[in-house]
Amino acid sequence: MKVSEYVKFGIGFKLGLLLAAFGILSTSLTAYYFYSSSRDMLTRAAERDLLTASQVVGRNMKIIIAVIAEDSQLLAAIPATSNVFSSTDELTTKLDKNILADTVANVFKSPEKLTTERNKNILADTFDAMLKAHPEYFQIRLISTSQQGMELVRIDRDGEKLTRVSAANLQHRENNPYVTGTLRLARGDIYLSDITINHEEGTHSALNKPTVTVSTPVFSRTGKRLGLIVINVDLNGLARLLKSNLPSAYQLYLSNQWGDFLVHPDVSQTFGFDRGKRILIQDSFEDVLPLIQGKGTNIVTNIKGETKKQQGQVAAFIRLPFGDTIDKRFVILGLSQPVDNITRETDNLRWDTIQIILAFSGLALIFSVLIARIVTGPLIAMVSAINRFSKDQVISTTPLRRNDELGLLSRSFHDMQTQIMMNLAELNESRKSLDHLARHDTLTGLPNRRLFYDRLEHAIATSRRGGKKLAVLFVDLDSFKEINDTFGHSVGDRVLINVANMLKTAMRETDTVARLGGDEYIILLDMIDDQRHVKTIVRKLHDLFQNAMQIDGRDLEVRASIGVAIYPRDGKDADELMQYSDQAMYNSKKVGGNTSSFKAYVPEE
Repeated sequence: MKVSEYVKFGIGFKLGLLLAAFGILSTSLTAYYFYSSSRDMLTRAAERDLLTASQVVGRNMKIIIAVIAEDSQLLAAIPATSNVFSSTDELTTKLDKNILADTVANVFKSPEKLTTERNKNILADTFDAMLKAHPEYFQIRLISTSQQGMELVRIDRDGEKLTRVSAANLQHRENNPYVTGTLRLARGDIYLSDITINHEEGTHSALNKPTVTVSTPVFSRTGKRLGLIVINVDLNGLARLLKSNLPSAYQLYLSNQWGDFLVHPDVSQTFGFDRGKRILIQDSFEDVLPLIQGKGTNIVTNIKGETKKQQGQVAAFIRLPFGDTIDKRFVILGLSQPVDNITRETDNLRWDTIQIILAFSGLALIFSVLIARIVTGPLIAMVSAINRFSKDQVISTTPLRRNDELGLLSRSFHDMQTQIMMNLAELNESRKSLDHLARHDTLTGLPNRRLFYDRLEHAIATSRRGGKKLAVLFVDLDSFKEINDTFGHSVGDRVLINVANMLKTAMRETDTVARLGGDEYIILLDMIDDQRHVKTIVRKLHDLFQNAMQIDGRDLEVRASIGVAIYPRDGKDADELMQYSDQAMYNSKKVGGNTSSFKAYVPEE
């Protein structure tokens, strides 16, 4: 019996048991490492994705605010806006005189009164059309600087309807911050209010709703400040626009510069200061405090749930400038998603991992040495693939064709890697597309003002080091409005595209042709050895504009006025060169157009 016991528990059994235990232990540890690494890898990838998505959403927010600002500037610049004031001023001058009652009645029936109403009707129709095009706009108003900030034209969104407020219900807004703030601005500047709850009476859909006000001053041709255009924007509508392209699991947060929640998945957490209770983002996300204190521009944080019912979250926050840079106002924008949503795929793999451990344990009891040799190679390959993908996001070859549990594990991991790489590629493509839209004109494909300004500053720095010259040509089409009015905007767009193509063809590859907006183009002539060559190029452009442009079977006479400024003679930086080239172009306009003007004299060749 002792012999049998010795045989039963001999070295072979012990060695087999040891090898089996080692196989079980190594398999278990490898599976756990795979599971843990996968969770960590997905969490890190999710953190990067959230930060990238937050930056994309922040860029989208800037673009949306810029579009709203352009809409307000457009409304301030249309003739009907200033005409309302000029007609009103003429009428007021007559009404201010001490005249008899019957004379007053005649004044109200005067042509000036009729002209005022006609201009107000035109402006109201324009406001109405813009509100229909932008469902996120609550209200558009024209407010006068006189008469205690009296509203002259106002269109409100009232549910699904747009309502023009009657003259009897128009109100005085003289003491409102956005009125006083806007009237201190120069022509073309934009006032962006703090995001608050709208408590102004008579604002219909905007009443007691979160809103931000965008406004710009209105000037007469002589530079007199007449009033301001005001657009009230629905913050909830803006938030819906920002979330429209985000995955459904993402949650959006927005706070002001003090940390008060403005947008939160739980609406009851927003605008606490309006109810006398501060609900701060730094209380929910402690890591956001350095952003509020100005000690960083972005953070990524992992928040653990306090209870089992509360899910942990991965969140990313960025600090965005908001409004006038002088005020140094900013907002905190962030995105989050539950950790369980990130690690769902690894949780699904958990049971597969357990099955693999059990299967290998059974085989290890019988074929411990053979199993060790068979399993070691594939496991090492998978661990290497996990590490490489975690560090470099490179998909390595794994044993996908195996029909055992290792093959199932490898295929599942490979599918997970492929899906993650596809998601990252889509985000990168979206980021590149948004970056291109932010730096190029959508109609002509030319660089826009921002990209041109960057290239001009770079060219100035290069010219300063190399002692070279460069020139800025400001090109403005003559009588382009008449083409739009006569043939329609589609023909006008074709003209703008043809002019862009003509300018690009006429320039060198090293030169930059950009569109500033409307019918204005600007050209950078880089690395000029002799400034007299600029005059040759300008003459060449002038000759090109003398040829008729054929569009839809029509021969259109498209002429242009050109203004030129040369570095370093006319200006030392980008602002001066653009300013002086613009001034030179207007000098060409003053003499009738279809000609060119230099900031300073350029001798003939």
